[in-house]
Amino acid sequence: MDIDTGITQEVLTIKSEIKLIDIFNKIIDRKAQACFEYIENLNLNPNVGITVIGTYFTGVGIVKKLSEKYTNITLIDIYPHLEELLYTNIGGKLKNEVKFSSNLNLIYDGDIVIDTTGFGGINVEQSTKFNVDAFLIEDPVAEDNDELLKNKNNIHDRLNVVKSANKSIIKTKGINTKTSGTMTLTIGVLTNVLNKISKKDGVLYSACEMGFFEEVIFKEKDIDKFIDLTDKKAVKVSTINPFDLDELILEEIDKIESKMI
Repeated sequence: MDIDTGITQEVLTIKSEIKLIDIFNKIIDRKAQACFEYIENLNLNPNVGITVIGTYFTGVGIVKKLSEKYTNITLIDIYPHLEELLYTNIGGKLKNEVKFSSNLNLIYDGDIVIDTTGFGGINVEQSTKFNVDAFLIEDPVAEDNDELLKNKNNIHDRLNVVKSANKSIIKTKGINTKTSGTMTLTIGVLTNVLNKISKKDGVLYSACEMGFFEEVIFKEKDIDKFIDLTDKKAVKVSTINPFDLDELILEEIDKIESKMI
């Protein structure tokens, strides 16, 4: 654990060894592993055509996980600059080559399609045109604790019109967030950790390094800047009584479950 003195010798600053990118990747890995295991159980040829729609962040993590075995993967996203995420540490390492395209006409070319576009993504009409061996879709809602988001969610309508013998939903929840997005879950982990820290005796205050990274990614379109921002220790605390910050962070991450339903 990283410990330094604070304003005086009596007050210490402690910092987590876990960085923001570590939290992102631990959450992404849960989703990617669930998809990988589902596809593995289909016993398909490693050269089967797999199309993943949506890069941010579930899509890129799933692609990287699948690239450990499968060799014919296409990642499709309307934002061309998100291709850069394939060559960062977000979601792990790329093992086999992956094709990237912003051409939405290609979403129908795969034998397996994984739709991670969530709210406002692939619509019901587009979904009627899928006729594939397997179709997986990510549920953008986590705990069904927000009526407006629940009513906005159309993944079941999309899934119902897809022609496929194998259909499944990627469901991720566990820490009472409203949505299952990796960004939302990361903020949820950090919020819960900060709340726990504030109740500890001897703590003056705590803070996390999390910012509103969506603007960096989609407005500034600066992936390098985003990676730099996430390569920082996630939590810092001013306290007279040091404790294990990483343990608190891992406790929250361990509550997150991703499974195919």
